[in-house]
Amino acid sequence: MSKVSYYTAEGLKKLRDEVDQLRDVERPKASNAIAEARDKGDLSENAEYDAAKEAQGMLEMRIAKMEEVLANARLIDESQLDLSKVLVHSTVKIKNQNNGMEMTYKLVAQSEADLKTGKISVDSPIGHGLLGKKVGEVAEIKVPNGVLKFEILEISRH
Repeated sequence: MSKVSYYTAEGLKKLRDEVDQLRDVERPKASNAIAEARDKGDLSENAEYDAAKEAQGMLEMRIAKMEEVLANARLIDESQLDLSKVLVHSTVKIKNQNNGMEMTYKLVAQSEADLKTGKISVDSPIGHGLLGKKVGEVAEIKVPNGVLKFEILEISRH
């Protein structure tokens, strides 16, 4: 069963560019590596040929998986986001009730997640736990070392 993922225009372009790079650049390189190894003689004892064929198989698997993600990708219009609750592509300011720290995260698709830039996956425990919450509510999120409680302080588009 396929899973729909929501992307910003930037995230969708990045995904398309990566698939194009794999199809148009990496796939021909893999074919050339197989052809070169084949030209070196007996295939039954040619480790280079076996390695090239295995690398090609892995590449084809990756391309197929990424094409499936792309086929199920949906562009989200951030200007139409409902700011009454936390959704995919919401920017949410939260307060950790255990230590008082405030953090701001943007909830994104897994492939767009980048903690350094404040983007967390909606599939992560924190991202999943925040979905659907409203300002003032407390999200209780189970993590390996216990339960974290985050108060939703603010929901915005950016």
